[in-house]
Order: sequence, then C-alpha cells, then structure tokens
Amino acid sequence: MGGRHWGGRSFLQNGANAMSAVLVMIVLPALLALAAAWDLVSYTIPNRLSFALIAAFLAFVALSGLPLTLLGGHLAAGAVALAAGFCLFAAGYIGGGDAKLFAAASLWFGFTDLFSYTLVAALFGGVLTLTILVGRRAPLPAGLSGQRWLVRLHDARSGIPYGVALAAGALFLLPQAEIFRFVAHA
Repeated sequence: MGGRHWGGRSFLQNGANAMSAVLVMIVLPALLALAAAWDLVSYTIPNRLSFALIAAFLAFVALSGLPLTLLGGHLAAGAVALAAGFCLFAAGYIGGGDAKLFAAASLWFGFTDLFSYTLVAALFGGVLTLTILVGRRAPLPAGLSGQRWLVRLHDARSGIPYGVALAAGALFLLPQAEIFRFVAHA
C-alpha cells in the first residue's frame, strides 16, 4: 500500500489496526451488552444484534488481515455453535435468539477459545438461573411491581434470559481470548 510511513507501517495500516482494535475492544463488548440488556427486559434478542456481531466480525477480518488459517477456525466455530445452539433450542433449553447469539459470539472466539467460552457461559448461566429461581421465591417488592420486565423476570412461568449469561461469558473471557491478543499485538 502506498502512503506515508511511520514506524515501519503506513498510516493506512495503522488506521486499519486501530479500527480492528476498536471492533474487538469497544464494538464487540457494546453489542454483547446490548444483547444482554435486551434479553433481560424483553426475553428476546433481535436478529439485527446477531447480524451486527457477524458484520462487525467480517469488518474485523477485512481490517485486521486475520490469516486464512485462523479465519477457518473462527468460521467453523460459529457453525458448530449454531448447530449446537439450535439443538438446544429444539430441545427447549434456550431460545432461538440465544442460539444465534451463541453462534455470533463463537465466531469471534474461534475454535481456540470455543470450549472456554462455552464453559464460562454455562457457569454464568447456572449462576443466573439459580439467582433468578431464588429471587422468584421472595415476593416482588411493591415499588418494583410497575416494572413489567421485572414482573416477567419474577414470574415462575417465565424462562431464563440466557442471553445475559452468553454475553457475560463472552465479556469475561474476551481479555484472555486469542482475538484480543491478536489486536493487542498488532
């Protein structure tokens, strides 16, 4: 690439590296947090959030120069997670939005961190489930009864907003993940 050079890299390369870091360190966490919040208050995760995670990953790939050998592992991890997520959805354990969020987040982690992500998200899911089930045993304070999302969360007939655990697991693991190290050392 042409352009002026600084420290052995062109300004264009430095800009692409900075943008890929922004995608991993700011955009990815923001989208995950938004998905968690959306699931918590509505028990849904809009497709557009999963698609935004995928689009951000594709932008990351284009900007970062992620080697094809690593890219294949990320794409395969996303596909495996999508298949596993839809098996869990078909069995009634998670919602469809959760399955898509799991696949989109797994795309970022690749096979290198897929097992760790799955384990950490499952642990967060267990803590979330136990916390909600214990909370449902106590009456909802009257001052909170006007908050429809809290009433629904407190309702024993409602499920568990598992997108919260998926996002929390991803956010917890991200600083140790290969993709984070990739941008930190670029």
